[in-house]
Amino acid sequence: MKNKDYKISLTVDAPLHEVFQKINCVTDWWTDELKGHSEKVNDVFTVQFGDIHLSTQKVIELIPNKKIVWLVTDSKLTFIEKQQEWTNTQIVFELSHSNNQTQLDFTHIGLVPEVQCYDGCSKGWDYYINGSLFKYLTTGKGTPGL
Repeated sequence: MKNKDYKISLTVDAPLHEVFQKINCVTDWWTDELKGHSEKVNDVFTVQFGDIHLSTQKVIELIPNKKIVWLVTDSKLTFIEKQQEWTNTQIVFELSHSNNQTQLDFTHIGLVPEVQCYDGCSKGWDYYINGSLFKYLTTGKGTPGL
C-alpha cells in the first residue's frame, strides 16, 4: 500500500485573496510563539508549542491566491522517539474558488500513518485547520497555540 500523506479540506464564504492572506498570518491561527517571517518566498520561521514541538519552516513556494508551500528544515518533537520526523516534510496550502466560496486543500507531505507522530500530529492539524484556521477565516479570531 502506498503512503498517504495527511490531508484535510475546508470551504469558507470568503474571497481567495483574504484566505491566502490570513494563512500567512501564522500567529493568528497556529501559534503565537513564532520567530521570523512567513509572508514571502525564502522567509524562514520557527514555531514552538511549549517544550513538545519546535519546528523551522522555509517558505519555498508562494503563488498569490493559489498555493503556499513550507519546507520543514528542522524539527524537534519531544513526545516521540524519532524527534525529527517533520524534518524535510512539506506543508502545503492549495486554494480554489467556486460558487462564491474558497476551498482550502491542506496537505502535510511526509506525515503518513507509518510515522510515529501521525496520530498526535494529525489530530493537531485537524484542530488547527478545521478549528482555529476555520474560525479565523469565518469570524476573524482563531485559537492559536492550544
